[in-house]
Amino acid sequence: MTARHNQPDEETPLLASEHHESHKRKHTPIPWGQFSILLVLQLAEPLTSQVIYPFAPDLIRNIGITHGDETKVGYYVGVMQSIFFATQALTVLHWSRISDHIGRKPVIMTGLMGLSISMYCFGLSRTFWGAVISRSLNGALNGNIGVMKSMLAEITDPSNIAQAYAFLPIAWSTGATIGPVIGGSLSRPAERFPNVFGHSEFFKTYPYFLACAIPATFSAIACFVTLFFLKETVRHPISIRQLLRLAPKTAAVERDVQVPKTTPADLDDDDSRPLPLRRLLTPRVIVAAGNYAFLAIVDITLRAIQPVFYSTPIALGGLGLSPQTIGLILSLYGVTNGVMQIFLFGRIHDRFGTKRVYMAGIASVLPVFALFPVINELARLEGLSRTVWALVLGQALLSILVNFAYGCVFIFITASAPNKASLGSVNGLAQMLVSVMRTVGPATANSLFALSIDEEHHYLGGFFVYYALSALVCVALAVGTFLPDRTMSDGAAAEEGADE
Repeated sequence: MTARHNQPDEETPLLASEHHESHKRKHTPIPWGQFSILLVLQLAEPLTSQVIYPFAPDLIRNIGITHGDETKVGYYVGVMQSIFFATQALTVLHWSRISDHIGRKPVIMTGLMGLSISMYCFGLSRTFWGAVISRSLNGALNGNIGVMKSMLAEITDPSNIAQAYAFLPIAWSTGATIGPVIGGSLSRPAERFPNVFGHSEFFKTYPYFLACAIPATFSAIACFVTLFFLKETVRHPISIRQLLRLAPKTAAVERDVQVPKTTPADLDDDDSRPLPLRRLLTPRVIVAAGNYAFLAIVDITLRAIQPVFYSTPIALGGLGLSPQTIGLILSLYGVTNGVMQIFLFGRIHDRFGTKRVYMAGIASVLPVFALFPVINELARLEGLSRTVWALVLGQALLSILVNFAYGCVFIFITASAPNKASLGSVNGLAQMLVSVMRTVGPATANSLFALSIDEEHHYLGGFFVYYALSALVCVALAVGTFLPDRTMSDGAAAEEGADE
């Protein structure tokens, strides 16, 4: 029994195996060369997923699927937007598990090229089902987000992982900001820029191709950057041919039989092999992945109703702001979020610990939801007064705190992995759950918002959506209590502070 406690197995968190090393070293610098490449590569997914948002309603009207019925535009736009995350949820786990065997680079390159091809196809789509198939391929071929998080964990250690993970939300926010700008400014170029594109029949026939071609070309270039500059982090990758030839008795992806207890002589060899899915479903992994899923649905429901609230007339429960004003508020949010993540997350994490920061980030959404009805009631009484604007800006800034929870939950997921060889599978499992939440979250939130302000029902004075989403936050907080109180990154930070 004593020997077993001194040896890691599939129940042992990954960062625990690095604990002894963290005792011997201070804060390790982030490997900025490889880390910067990963951040640039991560721009591809938000660019391709968000670029269609500005012109999606116009596209739906033009392809004729609604037959002139404006009330159906929102429905078909929602289907087209959600299909990306729906198909990603079906495939992301498989891509991540494959990356544990053949390496991260081949899977990342496949995903980037898939994003590129599918976006070119979307720009050439002239029917609704053509657009749906293109978006489906976009999500299905892209398993990169989980794989890149695995690479990030593999090039960092407990002393700098919190600092590294602080940059991940920035990459997504940057892509999510640039994407709609590209989609809005470059759609219908023949009409917007007649001197340049006005004589092109191609851009008249395919008015959204140019907007789609920008992120598509970026993804293709990123694929070649991966090929030539990104270093593989899987220690012993096998070829695809070898993976296909592996018999079920020897392939880890297929093997679910009982494995003998490891001995010191076999320990290194066991750590180098990915574990089968059944052995990955440990309480640590389930709790970490479940918390990531709840964080995702809390965050995305907030982001879904925020612009809808801003644009809805005051009399119906919103603020009646113009698209330009909404864009300005969201841009301010994005810039401030990036600055706070870079300069504050690492320090706050080291000061208070992973779990405390995570729970505080989730809890911060409660006052954000509570402010929606307060702002609307004040706007009904005073109009868009200084007090209303102060509350709007304060609410937007307060909503930044939930992003701190992302860096924390990434640390929990990394720490839950049984070994480094299974890190891709663990991230893929977590990302699969998150993709499901991102598929249903916006539609659910917006449906609740529409139901709340409906003149016939007008539940709870039109504020039913905020009560419902606040209850969801409380559930997420309850799930968060199951997370471990400390991770090895907390220990590394404490030791560094003691040395200083």
